[in-house]
Amino acid sequence: MDDRLIVALDVPNVLDGLALAETLGDAVGFYKIGLGMLTGGGLALASELKQDHGKRIFLDMKLFDIGATVEAAVRGLAQFDLDFLTVHGDPHVVAAAKQGAAGSDMKILAVTILTSLDRADLDAGMMRPGDLHQITVERAARAFEAGADGIICSPREAADIRALPGSRLIVTPGVRPAGAALGDQKRVETPASAIAAGADHIVVGRPIWQATDPRAAAQAILAELA
Repeated sequence: MDDRLIVALDVPNVLDGLALAETLGDAVGFYKIGLGMLTGGGLALASELKQDHGKRIFLDMKLFDIGATVEAAVRGLAQFDLDFLTVHGDPHVVAAAKQGAAGSDMKILAVTILTSLDRADLDAGMMRPGDLHQITVERAARAFEAGADGIICSPREAADIRALPGSRLIVTPGVRPAGAALGDQKRVETPASAIAAGADHIVVGRPIWQATDPRAAAQAILAELA
């Protein structure tokens, strides 16, 4: 299995998640479980896919709070034998998360700027002025300095982040096969472009699980990466 492809299980509940994983079978070995699945049994699904099916798991929680709270939350999540966990890329959050993950193999990934946002969205949120691309790269650099094992960014920033001193894992959502609907994503590239730019993993959700044949959709993306 080519674990560069991470499939986002953005489906309502555990049963739907297991059904999709069964449909994808051995074509996919890495899954993302996010906040939308949390109340639908997301942690139970993570454990079952990991322990019973041998899949790798990326828990996308995007944690943000005071350091002590983040550290405690991460320490609790580390018990689930997860592979990746996301937190916001603020240095104090990253440092606390790394403390919470100590002693486990779970990688802490820092979110830079969400791929559904553009400069107008940052203005609306009263984020500092400046070029969105450069702000994303700067947030990545500061997250790495704080100890992050990797970062989350759009494919458009991947090359410049890969060039940073001490660059580590790069995981890119905002990936769409050519011709696929963009949905709520704004900073988007194709799977091959994302990997060519320096991404270690790409995250794809709706173009796979909304497809008439999800397994064929996943295999087409993997063929593009080959």
